[in-house]
Amino acid sequence: MKDQHIYNKPELKEFRRQLRTKGTPAEATLWKMIKGKSVDGLVFRRQFSIGNHILDFYCPSLRLAIELDGEVHYNAVKADMDMSRDEELSETYQIHTLRFENRVVFEQPEAIINAIKDFAANLYSSPM
Repeated sequence: MKDQHIYNKPELKEFRRQLRTKGTPAEATLWKMIKGKSVDGLVFRRQFSIGNHILDFYCPSLRLAIELDGEVHYNAVKADMDMSRDEELSETYQIHTLRFENRVVFEQPEAIINAIKDFAANLYSSPM
């Protein structure tokens, strides 16, 4: 997995930049909550690409992606695509994905922070 060509491919740079500058209010709000090592000292990247996938948020030390889903994700076709993408990230890159609806950022932000902390605790407490 040390092949740097899978991370932040140059051909995706402009698209990643556009996603950062034109992000959703939910993405902006979550970014304020998790940036700057504010969650247990964990570093998160925003709009980080792995392979041809651009992750909303990524924590390299946990190999954890966080995806925020808006209305476009609320149909069977998109849900299947999301599931396939999450499976590929897991199987190919050993990256786990936590998905939340955008509204959770505003209605239950602590649920997202707690899910990150729980994932980290379980990861570090499980036998290698």
